[in-house]
Amino acid sequence: MRFYDRNWNTSGKGVGYFSNYDLFYSKAASWRDMFQCLLGPEPINPDFIPDVCRGEVMEWETEVKRLKDILIGLLSEGLGLLPDKLKGESYVGRASMASNYYPYCPEPTKTFGIVSHTDYGVLTILLQDKVGGLQVKYNDKWINLNHVHGALVVNIGDLLQMISNDVYKSGEHRVLANPSNEARVSIVVFINPGTPENLYGPLPELVSHENPPLYKQFTFSDMIRRFFTTEIAGKNMSGHFRL
Repeated sequence: MRFYDRNWNTSGKGVGYFSNYDLFYSKAASWRDMFQCLLGPEPINPDFIPDVCRGEVMEWETEVKRLKDILIGLLSEGLGLLPDKLKGESYVGRASMASNYYPYCPEPTKTFGIVSHTDYGVLTILLQDKVGGLQVKYNDKWINLNHVHGALVVNIGDLLQMISNDVYKSGEHRVLANPSNEARVSIVVFINPGTPENLYGPLPELVSHENPPLYKQFTFSDMIRRFFTTEIAGKNMSGHFRL
């Protein structure tokens, strides 16, 4: 028998099982369970992954490496930069996968699957099933983001918002508690820097006298610490570093 705990990032295994990131800070627990594993920068040891999903996780690891380079190349070009400007360990060198399980909730109006927040990193890649529950905030209204067969959802993270000097904006989202007898399942991959002690801020190519920097310099490790030591609800990390 093998046991998993919530210290997935510090256990030396890079694999963990828990319910809430902010369990000890939030007012109420979210109605979900989650298995999470680190995909990079160091290759994960397959022996630490549960047998039931080992092959699938390893396949995701391979495909995510390819997809993240395509996405970040396109986003770099969208900023008027070379496609490889944001590639590499400094911006997309670290990846982790979260497998979310949202069981039936008998009182779905009293909690959430996960409360409203923005993702703190560079990119988030999501595959959701047909059960539904994901919502995004647009013009101060919550909109259902319905399942589309074969489609992935890509979120801009707070870090990409800040290094782009607000050209790109991170998206606030949440998941409703599941009122269906059928469990909701989603797979999420978070793409983040592999160099947490580097300084980050608006890219020099994107600032000028007419377009001054909107954020101060900070380390990604400081950003992570702030995210994981407070309640997630309504959280947007860009506000902590705005000038």
